[in-house]
Amino acid sequence: MKLNIAIDGPSGAGKSTFAKYMAKELGILYLDTGAMYRGVAWYVINKGIDPENEKDVISILNDIDIKIKYHNGAQRVIICKKDVTDYLREHNISMGASTISKIREVRLKLVELQQKIASENDCVLDGRDIGSFVLPNATVKIFLTAQPEERARRRYLELVEKGSLISYEQVLADTIARDKQDSTRAFAPLVAAADALVIDTTHLSIEQTKREFDKIICKLK
Repeated sequence: MKLNIAIDGPSGAGKSTFAKYMAKELGILYLDTGAMYRGVAWYVINKGIDPENEKDVISILNDIDIKIKYHNGAQRVIICKKDVTDYLREHNISMGASTISKIREVRLKLVELQQKIASENDCVLDGRDIGSFVLPNATVKIFLTAQPEERARRRYLELVEKGSLISYEQVLADTIARDKQDSTRAFAPLVAAADALVIDTTHLSIEQTKREFDKIICKLK
């Protein structure tokens, strides 16, 4: 049986950072499932389709060929033979990913690929519904969270560092909107699995959070 670790939580909680850390410490694969949804959102938006238009999004799903590749240990998202990884953290792509992730057909398309990768590899997956839906039998389940104001602050500083002119107020509003959208969608919503270890990082530094993960890692080695 493969070692599968599920890390779920809302946007900006630090899932990717600590999923990568766990994967590196354990010497296993890291799969950023959120990047897969961002890849689909990139395709939808670049086709001139409104992510809110469910019918139009579903109509082009079969046209989207998505592959996950690794280069120097880093995950790359390939959409229709184009590496779109460097575009996936743009603000409009983030919101688009949250919007299209409400669509059942989109989730089923990507969940099938995620489950296939997990069945073939020891890996860490992070997302919104990994422990509750994608991998309900994962070896370890973690729900990483923080208050929306703190998550927005982290995201705002990250965007400013990249040269974005967006305001903190806008980032906070979008964070709250994404939380609501992700947690209230009808199909596979954002939720902590009943058997998940919940880690709230609101008042934790990166080093303090890392120590919480080190406790888990030690038990798996």
